[in-house]
Amino acid sequence: MVDFKDIEIRDKQWIDPLLRMSDYRGSEYVFSNNYNWKDIYHIQVAQVGGYYCVRSGLGEERSYLYPAGSGDVKPVIEALIQDAKDRGCPFWMHGVTKENVALLETLFPGTFSFEENRDGFDYIYNAVDLATLAGKKYHGKRNHITKFKSNHPDWTYEPITPENIEECRAMNKIWCEKQGDCEDPSLKQEMCAVKKALDHFFEEGLSGGMIRTSDEGIVAYSIGAPLSSDTFIVHIEKAFAEVQGAYPIINQEFVRHNCMDYQYVNREDDVGDEGLRKAKLSYKPAILLEKYLVRLKSEMKDAR
Repeated sequence: MVDFKDIEIRDKQWIDPLLRMSDYRGSEYVFSNNYNWKDIYHIQVAQVGGYYCVRSGLGEERSYLYPAGSGDVKPVIEALIQDAKDRGCPFWMHGVTKENVALLETLFPGTFSFEENRDGFDYIYNAVDLATLAGKKYHGKRNHITKFKSNHPDWTYEPITPENIEECRAMNKIWCEKQGDCEDPSLKQEMCAVKKALDHFFEEGLSGGMIRTSDEGIVAYSIGAPLSSDTFIVHIEKAFAEVQGAYPIINQEFVRHNCMDYQYVNREDDVGDEGLRKAKLSYKPAILLEKYLVRLKSEMKDAR
């Protein structure tokens, strides 16, 4: 069996170099995402043949992330297949892009089946588009921001620092309470991941910013991290929905202050939520990063 272990903050030291070698734009390929969601998705990690390997889920729902690193990936994938077999579980692989689907077909012709995972597609935008909101397609966004600035002429943008991070945590608690049901399982999971990000913000190498007004205090914040050589990822974005323009302005200001050294901004997937999908499409992604679930054809035949 592959020697998988629970991911720890100290693993960042060996994981980051392997992620840089692959230079993938997928939201799964950043330490902070894997670490912050580790308790929810039961994420474990291992280094196999110079590759970063991730296993998540439990039992029949266990799945492997397409490996990240450099060199011959075929024996690494073979090791993951054997690991699943040794544990008595079906082999699943997730986060597989079109390019890696093609490589799998070359390395293992006719071995795998590929299922499009639309709910897992990442929304990737041109950083300049999000920073400028230029053109007719962003007219509505600009109007909301103008309204926000009119209602709050003394607004400020601040980076998240050791001095103000507790204010961000307090705002997040209020945001949760405003949702009306903090016992909702999906919201509780999200809040668990957000808490971990705030608890380990500086150890993870995260960047963040918040919008402050004199009358309402912190009304929005956003957190992200470098993802690849040309892409920055936004992990968390929260704003008070009743404050008109709070979401558009934190979106724009965070990109302007944190993402302009990158060509693209990955705002992750929509998890199949129709409202979230509509919102993310409204910002006109430059790339809709397709991802696939991969299974062994032999196991599918056995199941039948």
